[in-house]
Amino acid sequence: MAEWPNQNSSRGGYDLAGNPVSQSAAVDAGLRSHMLKVYNYMASAVLLTGIVAMLFAQSEFGQNLFYNPSILTWVLIFSPLIMIFAISFGINKMSQGTLQAMFWTFAVLMGLSMASIFLRFTDTSIARTFFATSAAFAGLSLYGYTTKKDLSGMGSFLIMGVIGLIVASLINIFLQSSGLQWAISFLGVLIFAGLTAYDTQQIKNTYLQLAGTEFVGKAAIMGALNLYLDFVNMFQFLLNFMGSSE
Repeated sequence: MAEWPNQNSSRGGYDLAGNPVSQSAAVDAGLRSHMLKVYNYMASAVLLTGIVAMLFAQSEFGQNLFYNPSILTWVLIFSPLIMIFAISFGINKMSQGTLQAMFWTFAVLMGLSMASIFLRFTDTSIARTFFATSAAFAGLSLYGYTTKKDLSGMGSFLIMGVIGLIVASLINIFLQSSGLQWAISFLGVLIFAGLTAYDTQQIKNTYLQLAGTEFVGKAAIMGALNLYLDFVNMFQFLLNFMGSSE
């Protein structure tokens, strides 16, 4: 995972009229700009993933790939996970441009791997679930940004929950248990709801550590990636409850 230096080099500055700006005001303005950049990255990636998924699901190749599973299907499904590991463990050696390119590549791969939802669920139920997820995400992220409560204690517990979900999901590939799938989906919604608030607070805290350093650009991309994963996973788990089959 990314290891950011523990420092804060923000020293204030001057506004457009040449008047001095206090360190606190400069940090607040920088934080707002940083969070806006994070949300722009995240929203653009979600949009890219949705467009790629819809177009791929409409293609003959995509339909054959999911209706007649092969090794290529599994490679496609697990390719985003491999990309996550590559980004997480290689971030300190990457330039910001390389990291950004990998971020967009990841969003495309996620779109390809998620195309099957357009073959399994109706467009109406997908849209309904998307808007429900968006509303929940906005509220949870706002809470994480504004709360004075330290959410860091939730982090290790939630990450352990994610690992448990991955293991249970892999097991259920072979068991094909509908009961276990419902349990996974229910816990998945709760875990990624919690991670949305937690990650938002972590993005804010990371900026306060890195303000004024060269690492802020990378931090914005990684923050967007974390929120993207929270949103997409919450959407997919919620779709199991709200989705209507084709």
